[in-house]
Amino acid sequence: MANRSALTNTHASMPSALVAHIAATDWRGLEESMTANGYAVLPRLLGPEQCREIARFFNDEARFRSHIIMERYAFGRGEYKYFSYPLPEVIDCLRGSLYSRLAPIANRWHQAMRIKERFPSTLIEFRDICHQAGQRRPTPLLLRYQPNDYCCLHQDLYGDHVFPFQTALLLDEPGQDFDGGEFLLTESDPKKPGRAEVVPLCQGDAVIFAVNHRPVRSARGYYRASLRHGVSRLYRGHRHTLGIIFHDAK
Repeated sequence: MANRSALTNTHASMPSALVAHIAATDWRGLEESMTANGYAVLPRLLGPEQCREIARFFNDEARFRSHIIMERYAFGRGEYKYFSYPLPEVIDCLRGSLYSRLAPIANRWHQAMRIKERFPSTLIEFRDICHQAGQRRPTPLLLRYQPNDYCCLHQDLYGDHVFPFQTALLLDEPGQDFDGGEFLLTESDPKKPGRAEVVPLCQGDAVIFAVNHRPVRSARGYYRASLRHGVSRLYRGHRHTLGIIFHDAK
């Protein structure tokens, strides 16, 4: 039997290409966008065939530790599955490479918001911290929406150790594979009215966004604005999303 964490021969170079793509990203510009808006988009991080290959994981039950029907828990409508360890190679590569670039930004955010926790430079070190605190269950997930499905606004907080960013990668093409199903962000600011934003995404795009808070500059330093995310109602077709959360769950 083939190793389930290995990619097909066609995509054997995918991890090294992803690492190079992520390394070549303008991370200073992304940090500015995330600090100003709570999110930033990495266009075309994955190609169409790479997206389709990841979406096909959904029907391979051996890759997952749990299957959630969202309507049962009043989370919305649709379904998602949490991957089990070991993660598929492409997802492990994305998670580790993105974490290493985001950790310094996360530390600057925590310093600005006067949050004590700091993050090590590698995901392996951070995962050890999570596991020592009892957060041992992997959190990367694959979501599938069909007509009339949607996701309620929420935050993905799974324990005491929370990495301040997460990533969602859209695996299908809007207008071709589905209509509706926009990625939504809302922000509650204690000093002004809240706001909501639709983040336009194309197939293969990755949106990096705040899990919980973002720092907002004021005359006296920084304060915290709270963010939530969700997905609007799908009108037609199917929509798959890869979610990469960096902290593990209890």
